Parts: sequence; C-alpha cells; structure tokens
Amino acid sequence: MAASKGHVVLKAVKKITVQFCPFESNAKSTREFLTALGPEKVRSTNSNCEIVTEVKHDRSEPIVDVAFADGDRLVMKGAHLTAREMLQAFQTKCSSKESQEDVKK
Repeated sequence: MAASKGHVVLKAVKKITVQFCPFESNAKSTREFLTALGPEKVRSTNSNCEIVTEVKHDRSEPIVDVAFADGDRLVMKGAHLTAREMLQAFQTKCSSKESQEDVKK
C-alpha cells in the first residue's frame, strides 16, 4: 500500500474525522485508511492536523471527512471504496492544495 512507503502528507489538512462501526464488514477500508495515518512520519508532516476517530455501534456507514486549511472538504464513504482508492483521492486532493499554495507564493 502506498501509505507504507511514506507518501501520505498532511501539510494542507486541518482535521480528519474517521467514523465507523467496527462490527460492520464494510468498515475495513476505512480502518485501513486510518491505519495509514498512524505512523509518526505521516503525522510529523503537519503537527497541527487533528485526527479524530469516532467509533460507533449503530451500523452507520463508514465515513472519512477531511477538512483542509482553506475551508475545502473531502468526504469519502468507505463502504464503497477500497483503502487504496481512498488514499489516492486523499493524496490527489492534498497535492492539488499544495500546488495552489505554491502558485500563491
């Protein structure tokens, strides 16, 4: 998985909320996405990024809600995506934000 190679960068991210019910089989990719955010190397890319985990017991759909520093959001429904797809969408959005920031400078 790409995350294990250290490609996840949280530079443009303000907050990530990961919500899932651990007893549902469709939460696997969401849990794997959360695991990709865990290493110190990833977290050190933005020490101000807040990562919140909401473990529910209500059969709710697994969701990753990413709030960027510029106010933009990315919401991913983990029941219909693989962890790889979620990481690719996340990294694409983050790269776009970093490119926009570089253009402003």
